[in-house]
Amino acid sequence: MEPQIRYCTTSDGASIAYFSMGEGPALVVTSTVLWSHLQGRNLAPEFPRHGRGIGRAQRLVRYDGRGTGLSDQSALDFSLDARVRDLEAVVDHLDLQTFALCGQIHGCQAAIAYAARHPERLTHLVLWNGYARGEEFARITARWNSFRDLADDEWDGYTLAIANANTGYQDAALALETAKAYRKSMTFAGVRAFFASLEAQDVTSMLDAITTQTLVMCGGNASATGSRYVEWSKTLAGGIAGARFSESVGAPQARDTIWSDADTRTMEEFLGVAPADIAPSSLAAATAGTAIILFTDIVDSTALTERLGDTVFRTASRTLDEGMRIAIRDAGGTPVEGKVLGDGVMGVFTSASQAIAAARRCIELSAESELRLHVGLHAGDVTHEAGNVYGGAVNIASRICGLSAPGEVLVSDIVRGLARTSAGVEFADRGDHALKGIDDAVRLYEVRWRDER
Repeated sequence: MEPQIRYCTTSDGASIAYFSMGEGPALVVTSTVLWSHLQGRNLAPEFPRHGRGIGRAQRLVRYDGRGTGLSDQSALDFSLDARVRDLEAVVDHLDLQTFALCGQIHGCQAAIAYAARHPERLTHLVLWNGYARGEEFARITARWNSFRDLADDEWDGYTLAIANANTGYQDAALALETAKAYRKSMTFAGVRAFFASLEAQDVTSMLDAITTQTLVMCGGNASATGSRYVEWSKTLAGGIAGARFSESVGAPQARDTIWSDADTRTMEEFLGVAPADIAPSSLAAATAGTAIILFTDIVDSTALTERLGDTVFRTASRTLDEGMRIAIRDAGGTPVEGKVLGDGVMGVFTSASQAIAAARRCIELSAESELRLHVGLHAGDVTHEAGNVYGGAVNIASRICGLSAPGEVLVSDIVRGLARTSAGVEFADRGDHALKGIDDAVRLYEVRWRDER
C-alpha cells in the first residue's frame, strides 16, 4: 500500500513531507538527508528490495528532511539544529508523546541529538550504520569532491557516477534508475550545502547524555565489505552507556549498506514487537526486576590493538570474554548475551556477594593475560528483554566501571550495603562522584579482599 504523504511546518518555516502508516507503537525513522525521497522505492529500506522492511508491526513514521525529496528543496540549512527541528516538527504535529526512534547512516546524528535533548519522549533508540563525526564520512568520500566541482554543468554525470559507485558498477540499468532518483531527491545546491555542513558536525559529546535503551547496528553488507561503518558503529556503542552492539551481514547485494532481513529481525527483537508472520516465541518477552549488575571493560583496547595487532588482541579478548562468562555463571549469575560494548561483558546477579566473587575471578583472569580490566557494580531495577538488560541501573554500573582503575573493583553504596556482612571483603570509601547523565552523586567504594591484605 502506498503511504499517504502529508505536510507540516518547522519552527523556522520549512515545509516537511512525512507519512504515518500502520498500527501499533510508533517507530520514527529520521531522514537520511542525502538522496532522501519518501517515494523513492529504490532508496527506502521499508520496501521489498531492501529485505522484508522495518515497522511491520508498528506505526511507521518517515519524513524527508528539508532540502530533500518532497520537502522544501529550497531550504538548505543542513545544520544539526535544523535537522532536529525537522524531526521535532513531525513528532509534535503527530502528537507522539513517546516513540521509538531509528537513525540510519546520515540520519543517526539527528537521532542522537534528539535523544540527548528529549530522553523523556523515547522508548528505544536504534542507530544503523551511523557515525558521530561528519568529517570522518566526508574524508572517506573525498573522491566525490571532483564530481561536485563538475556538478554545476554535469549534474547528470555526477549523479550517474555516484549511482554506479553505489551499485557496484555491475548493473547499468539500475545505475541509471538510481541516478534519476538521486536527481529527483536533491538539487546540486542541496548536495553541496549538505556536505559543507556535514564536515563541521560532531555529536561525540552528546553520546554520554543518552539514557534511552539503545541498539547500535552495523548491518546489511557494511561489515562484509570491511567498511568504516563497523569502526564507527563500535565508537557509537562505546560512547553510550549500556548500549547493545549488533553486527549482522545480509545476503550479497550491489549496495554495501543495504538493509537486510537480519537487520529487521535484530531490530524487532530489540523493540519487542512480533509481526503476524513471526511466531511470538521467537521474541523474548520483557521482564522486570531488581538485579546486581556487574560491568567490565578492557582497559585502553584501542592502544592494545595497535600494540598487539588486531588478530592477537581479538584472540586474547575472546579468551577473556569466554572465561568471564564462565566465571559469572559459576558464581551464580547470568552473563548478558547481547553485546553491550565492543570489549565489555555484563552479568546480572540476585546476590551482591556472588557478584563480587565473580568480579574477583574476572580480575584474576585478566591478570593471566595481557589485558587489564575496569570493573564496576551497581544494583537497581532492570528490564530483561531479547537477551539483554536495560535500565538506569545499567547506565550507572557502566559509569562506575569507567571510573575504576585498571584491576580495581568499584561498587556503589547500594552494593556495599547489600554485601557488607556476606561477601568477606572490606570497602574503602572513595567518596561521592558525579556521574554523567545522572542527577544525584553516587558514593563509591573500592573492594578489598581480606586474604590479600
